[in-house]
Amino acid sequence: MDAAVKHADRPAKTVRSGRIIVVRHGRPVLNRNEGPHLDWKSYRDWWSRYEQSPLAEEQKCSDALMREIPDDAIMLSSVRPRAMQTAKHLARGKDVAHHELFNEAPLPPPRWKSRHLPKTWNKIARLAWLFGHHDGDEHVRDARARAGKAADVLIERAGEGRDVVLAAHGWFNRMLRPQLQKRGWTCVHDGGDKYWSYRIYQKR
Repeated sequence: MDAAVKHADRPAKTVRSGRIIVVRHGRPVLNRNEGPHLDWKSYRDWWSRYEQSPLAEEQKCSDALMREIPDDAIMLSSVRPRAMQTAKHLARGKDVAHHELFNEAPLPPPRWKSRHLPKTWNKIARLAWLFGHHDGDEHVRDARARAGKAADVLIERAGEGRDVVLAAHGWFNRMLRPQLQKRGWTCVHDGGDKYWSYRIYQKR
C-alpha cells in the first residue's frame, strides 16, 4: 500500500486541552478599606480611580501559583493596570495579550444620601447591580454574556494544548466559573477570591 495512503488512514491525533488558570490581580495602591466615608457621587469617582490604580509596591504572588505556570503558558489579562501588572509578573518575560473582554464588572452605586467607606459601597453597589441597577454602565445580563464570550476565548486558546493563564478581577472571575462549567470544565483548585488567588480548571 502506498505510504501516503497508509498515513491518511491513521486517525487524527487529538490535542489534549491545556488547563485554564484564572488569577485575581494583586493588591492595588488604592485601598478600599481606607476612608474617608463617601457619598455616592464621590464613590463613583473613587471607583474610576480604582480602575486605573496600579499595584502597590513590594508584593508578590505565592510560590505555589508560580509553580503552576509552565514556561509555554498562554498569558492573558484585562486592560486594567492592576491586571496587566499582575500578568507581567506571572509571565516572567513572556508576551501577554490584554483585552477589555476580561475587565471587571462595573460597580454603579445607587443614589443614596448615606455615606460609606469604599469597601461598604462595593458591597452595596454589587448587590444593586445584581438586581438590575446599572445607571448607564454595563447591565448584569450583558456582563454575563461577556463572561460567556470570555470563557469561549479561554477554551479556544486552551485547545491549542497549552495552559492558559488569565489575570483578571474578583467578581468577573466568579462570573467565569459557571460559564466554564457549562462548557464541560471542572474547577480542580479553588483558591478563593483574595488578591493573587487563583482557580484551575480542567476539561472533563
